[in-house]
Amino acid sequence: MHAITIPEPGGPDALVWAEVPDPVPNEGEVLVEVAASAVNRADLLQRQGFYDPPPGASRYPGLECSGRIIALGAGVHGWAVGDEVCALLSGGGYAQKVAVPAGQLLPVPDGVDLMTAAALPEVAATVWSNVFMIAHLRPGETLLVHGGASGIGTMAIQLAKAIGAQVAVTAGGPEKLARCAELGADVLIDYREQDFVQELRKATDGKGADVVLDIIGAKYLDQNVKALATNGRLAIIGLQGGVKGEINLNALLRKRAAITATSLRARPLGEKAAIVAAVREHVWPLIAAGRVRPVVDRTFPMDRAPEAHTALDEGSHIGKILLTVN
Repeated sequence: MHAITIPEPGGPDALVWAEVPDPVPNEGEVLVEVAASAVNRADLLQRQGFYDPPPGASRYPGLECSGRIIALGAGVHGWAVGDEVCALLSGGGYAQKVAVPAGQLLPVPDGVDLMTAAALPEVAATVWSNVFMIAHLRPGETLLVHGGASGIGTMAIQLAKAIGAQVAVTAGGPEKLARCAELGADVLIDYREQDFVQELRKATDGKGADVVLDIIGAKYLDQNVKALATNGRLAIIGLQGGVKGEINLNALLRKRAAITATSLRARPLGEKAAIVAAVREHVWPLIAAGRVRPVVDRTFPMDRAPEAHTALDEGSHIGKILLTVN
């Protein structure tokens, strides 16, 4: 088969479409013929040499895919050769074939085509696990989403609205904010021109956000705590703004607030399977009903992955960027 390899870490041109050995499914795994994968920030970090796959995972980038099952490993039940699926991966999505633990498989949801389904696993699992399973966003509460026009952001807006929450977003520029509004965002904040803490307070009568979903990290840490409501929960899932920051613990104590930080890739198989099962139970029916939909900005053939990485790095996209296998 062919896969995107990284002979030496570096810029987008470090991604090389090369012939490699076919993967073999181990016990409890299936082999998927990949139709599409999606580009995530973690892939850019891996390409640069900063985010290696966990032990035992594929060395090729790609944290999600869609495709068809072409072989079953020993002990796999409930799936059959020919099933159309999408999957959460620890790596290997940038390839023509990938071995996937059966617990990380999802059926392609009703109303979504096979290629577009590649846009779903990572964002659905990340948002559902952090916003709902950990931060316990409830109907009537306010969610602040940083990067509202990103793949994560577009999914978070829709899921929060579907359960009856108010959604505030930050994004850069009127075009991105307009798309967030189309998806249901109630409070639109241009982080380039506005102070999100002040704007959020205005929109919530001084209360603040019950949950903040943050992809920035250190740069926003102090402001995020200020933005929290009493009993608020800050969920950190990205570090685009740095890894070290100072926090006023007294402000956290006064608000009886909590901070959590998670990633999906290195979690044990059992934890990933539990998250995927929750996504199938709670998110898939919303997609089938048309209340939540994947948002795809553009697609590239897999062998043009360097262009896709450049596009993601430039930050002009809204939603997901996909890589397709011909």
